[in-house]
Parts: sequence; structure tokens; C-alpha cells
Amino acid sequence: MRYPKVSSFGTTALAAAALAAVLMFAAAPVLRADDHDCQRRIARADHKLDQDVARHGWQSRQAEHSRHELREARERCWNENHRWWEEHERRWHTERDWDDHDHDRDRDHDHH
Repeated sequence: MRYPKVSSFGTTALAAAALAAVLMFAAAPVLRADDHDCQRRIARADHKLDQDVARHGWQSRQAEHSRHELREARERCWNENHRWWEEHERRWHTERDWDDHDHDRDRDHDHH
């Protein structure tokens, strides 16, 4: 059986397409893992802030430290993925629009 002759351009294009497909599918789990790490890191920092506020109060040294940790987690995710997780809304944000005192509004709302 004779096979049709394939040009070097066709062979190169086919190899490039195959390489692109392999790289695309190989990178997808890494991106999801990064998203999961960011989500987990932010959720943990958010929960810690809620705990420290409940235990020590809004103006406590512990709550201020936890606010700093939450801000750092959000910054890290933003810098790595250009998105960040909002734990209370349970959704990703694609704008750098977080408020470092968003939990303060929750407190104000609870007392009115």
C-alpha cells in the first residue's frame, strides 16, 4: 500500500498542532490546582478573621493581623491568577475590587 506524500509544511503543521494540544491539556490541571490553592488560602484566611473577630473583637490585635493575612492571600491570588475568591459570596472576582474592611460592613449590618 502506498501512502500519499506529505510536504514538510504539512508535517510541521501537524507536529505543531499535536504539541499545542498536549501543552493545552497538560496546563489545564495546573491552572485548576492554582485556583484551588488560592480559593483554599483565601477561605482559610477569611475564616480565621471571622474567628478572631468573634473571640477578640473588631479592633483587636488578632483581628487586625487576620485582616492583613486575608489581604495578603487576596493579593497573592490576584498577582498569580488575576482573580480572587470571595468566600462570603462563594464566587471568583476578575477585578481587583476587594475592600480590606468588607467584614466591617458585616458587623455594621448585624447591629442595626
